[in-house]
Amino acid sequence: MTSAGYSAAEPVGRLIEEFHKLPGVGPKTAQRLTYYLIRMPEEEARRLADSILAVKERIIFCSLCHNISEVDPCPICTNPGREQDIICVLEEPLDVLAMERTRCYNGLYHVLHGAISPMNGIGPEELRIRELLDRLRPGSIKEVVLATNANLEGEATAMYIQRLIAPLISKITRLARG
Repeated sequence: MTSAGYSAAEPVGRLIEEFHKLPGVGPKTAQRLTYYLIRMPEEEARRLADSILAVKERIIFCSLCHNISEVDPCPICTNPGREQDIICVLEEPLDVLAMERTRCYNGLYHVLHGAISPMNGIGPEELRIRELLDRLRPGSIKEVVLATNANLEGEATAMYIQRLIAPLISKITRLARG
């Protein structure tokens, strides 16, 4: 990384490059994050590094709902206190955290890992829709709540899923929008 005759130390340049690979992190933000880490106390930097490694070493996707977890199946799927006949369909694992924080829903989840977005080359086959259909076929689910985002991609995904599951489920609902 050279600018006006100055060359940053090789580890600094590498870290800037790695941050820049993250979604939503441009070159300036990558530089700011890198220089923040340089000034960070070593113990804090080690905790951050340990947290990143722990996520890569211990986090898996639940084989039933595809949420992030440390065990398979996840604690939500195996909780007998949850309503086992309702599935809430969400786009991302972080959406599960948001739903759980509301304490208004006590059923199961299904995480799609994205939304249909032709502009970004994401079609239905890239999502966990087939796995959702497999969960619905046994007939033990009485309601599906479609809780995709209220944007164009989320709405398209919800409409696509609704058409697919309508023959399998009699009660399909959407989250209220306000």
